[in-house]
Amino acid sequence: MHQPGSLAGTAAPFVAAALAVLALAGCTKKQGVTCQGYVEGEFVYVAAAEAGRLERLLVARGQQVTAGTPLFALESARETGAVRQAQQQLNAAEAQLGDLLTGKRRPELDVVRAQLAQAEAKSGNSTATRVRNEAQAAAGGIAVAELDDSRAEAEADAGHVRELRGQVEVAGLPARADQIRAQAATMAAAKAFLDQASWTLGQKTVAASAAGLVFDTIYREGEWVPAGAPIVRMLPPANVKVRFFVPEPLLGGLSIGQQVLLRCDGVPAPVPARVTYISTESEYTPPVIYSNETRSKLVFMIEARPDLAQAHDLHPGQPVVVALQ
Repeated sequence: MHQPGSLAGTAAPFVAAALAVLALAGCTKKQGVTCQGYVEGEFVYVAAAEAGRLERLLVARGQQVTAGTPLFALESARETGAVRQAQQQLNAAEAQLGDLLTGKRRPELDVVRAQLAQAEAKSGNSTATRVRNEAQAAAGGIAVAELDDSRAEAEADAGHVRELRGQVEVAGLPARADQIRAQAATMAAAKAFLDQASWTLGQKTVAASAAGLVFDTIYREGEWVPAGAPIVRMLPPANVKVRFFVPEPLLGGLSIGQQVLLRCDGVPAPVPARVTYISTESEYTPPVIYSNETRSKLVFMIEARPDLAQAHDLHPGQPVVVALQ
């Protein structure tokens, strides 16, 4: 019979626990305490945010890469075109805003000024005619109707001069504030569209965010990759860990940050590691009836992270011997 909640979910912890107990029984104070464990990896699945055909796979399985190394590239013809279109729209919006801020061009101002000069000359002539007619009308030399016509013409010409002077002044001014704000908003929208198109294009080429081992490549060049589907599976050194099991009597002597030594086949020197996790739940190898006499058979799962400089020597699934210090 087992107590509810005391059994591990898989057979691997049972085997490891049994080995840990045997290791404890076979060790001496001179040799130190050793436990059996195995290497695990917390893999990083690298994917693209956008879908597309895999155009280039730039790494191979088993390759060590540094941070920033390009991993793969998806086809990007459509996204490249979208960036060019967004850039041209932004250029047009900037040009329109600049035109609104500068007013009319110099040739246009010269035309208005020439019209003003002609109107001033004509107004001068009509004013002189009005003055002569007023003098002749006072002497009875012309009819009153002719005097009225000369006065009306002089007033019309003077009004035309005032109109053209206003046009010259307005032509040198920028557009109205509301028009400028509207065009500035249009330019900001074009800039945001360009940023979005550039971001989408950037998602078609993905680089490694950290150094590590290319553990596996999932797609081949030419295959269609859905958005978010992993293309490369990586194992950074910081994601390598070791799991081992210690008997209940040794649990009190372990603490987070404590150093242990790892030994495994193919690695001549011990690999230093530090304890990063101590399970709060016990496990045991069946059949066990818990009592004060059998509590030494209870084991607890421990996790340790190896030194980053030597983590690449360890491989997921590899058995290790952990020496407690």
